[in-house]
Amino acid sequence: MTEKSKGTSVWSPEGYDHSRFETRRRVMRFLLRTIGFTLLAKIDHVEGIEKVPSKGPAILMINHINFIDPFVVLNVLPRNIVPMAKIEVYSYPVVGIFPRIYGVIPVQREEIDRRAVQGALDVLKAGEIILVAPEAHRGPQLRQGKEGIAYLATRADVPIVPVAIDGTIGFPTFRLLPRWHEPGARVSFGNPFRFKSNGQRAGKETLRLMTDEAMYILSAMLPEYRRGAYADLSLATQETIEWV
Repeated sequence: MTEKSKGTSVWSPEGYDHSRFETRRRVMRFLLRTIGFTLLAKIDHVEGIEKVPSKGPAILMINHINFIDPFVVLNVLPRNIVPMAKIEVYSYPVVGIFPRIYGVIPVQREEIDRRAVQGALDVLKAGEIILVAPEAHRGPQLRQGKEGIAYLATRADVPIVPVAIDGTIGFPTFRLLPRWHEPGARVSFGNPFRFKSNGQRAGKETLRLMTDEAMYILSAMLPEYRRGAYADLSLATQETIEWV
């Protein structure tokens, strides 16, 4: 763990305080909905939102093609959710204050960030939903997912809801500009699933298999041009998957 990650944590030494963030997250989501998605971005289609648990912990697993993808999900869900994001978002000029206020979980991407893992587990233990982009990078097509999502899901014993996003490239942009006359964002929530448990902690090979099986589920929800590393759906297996 680095000093940088220590300095940017939103959790006190005593642990995560759900009540500290709940109200401010609702206020910020209201502002996002009334300003951000009125003036700067638009959503054309949302389906499957009823598949997200109305209460209790879960992990939302998204593909990540543009900066605003997590904000799209924040906007459409009735529940507060807590994104995990690269630690650099805390340092963005002006807008970097918002992840701090909201309580986004900062992640050091090029190392095993135990503080971020513990923060995510604390949020799940509090009965909340976290949002994870397993690729850890933005891009037009899926890359190989990182095993962290499988680690979190098995340690916390929570369901994963796959979320396919498309149509966000070109946003945010002002409402009067040409991008607003083109199709907007599309969001599809898939069926929730869990990883099977044999009562033992999963090893590295099992976590790799779990992650790839989860990524193939997400890939199948995306158009072919977004599937990237998971384009060949004939390779998909579900040995570690059980549907909720």
